[in-house]
Amino acid sequence: MHKHFIMTDKSKELNASITLINEKLHFKATVGENEPISIDYTPPLGDNLGYTSLELLLLSLSSCIGSSVLTFLRKMRKTIKGCDVYVKGIRREEHPTCFKTIFLTINLKSPDTTEDDLKKVLKLSEETYCPVWALLKGNVEIEVKYSIVSS
Repeated sequence: MHKHFIMTDKSKELNASITLINEKLHFKATVGENEPISIDYTPPLGDNLGYTSLELLLLSLSSCIGSSVLTFLRKMRKTIKGCDVYVKGIRREEHPTCFKTIFLTINLKSPDTTEDDLKKVLKLSEETYCPVWALLKGNVEIEVKYSIVSS
């Protein structure tokens, strides 16, 4: 039996839980009332039945940056037709084999967002508003590239 915590304000406190569901390293992970996700490890330690922890970190970073960038562009009354964020992490050779570099590419579809607009909101994201970026900053080199398609 696992214990669930009631979260009243996501901006102050986050609670998550994982439960082992096989004899190796496959976990069911839940946060609040959201759908569970599978977390596993690569063979032979795991069975590759879910995301690895580092894959989830890449998703966290890309969604955090994407969310903050889009929020600020919308506050600037920019029209957003689409946004794709691609992320690649390069791991260290030695243990711990954490990321040494993360490459992030944002492809924005907007008829009225300029390069200066995007640079401005990326700077805000990096320096102030993206907590995942703040956690990684100083430990991992993060390179961000972008393109803006106006059609």
